[in-house]
Amino acid sequence: MIEQEKTEHCHQEQPEQERKSHHSDKMKSNLVSRLNRIEGQIRGVKAMIEKDTYCDDVLNQIAAAQSALNSVGKLLLEGHLKSCVMERIQAGESEVIDELLVTVNKLMK
Repeated sequence: MIEQEKTEHCHQEQPEQERKSHHSDKMKSNLVSRLNRIEGQIRGVKAMIEKDTYCDDVLNQIAAAQSALNSVGKLLLEGHLKSCVMERIQAGESEVIDELLVTVNKLMK
């Protein structure tokens, strides 16, 4: 069987598990770099707990990690709105709005 050519766009015609984003290499690098820093922050929080660090200090580090993760989410959401969502709306796929609302609600919890 011939493999389907991978598309660079997020189209609904594809099963959900096959949908792809189309971030530039620069954006991917930026996101991965941010996530690597967040991963380090989380390891730092774990170490602080293992060392019985004062709770307020740990909580401040958790807040910093959450803020950094929210920033990554905002960047992804912006790119998603400007590309995938826009393309799907232009293609007449208005159900993307419902999908987006569910996602935004999850992000705002």
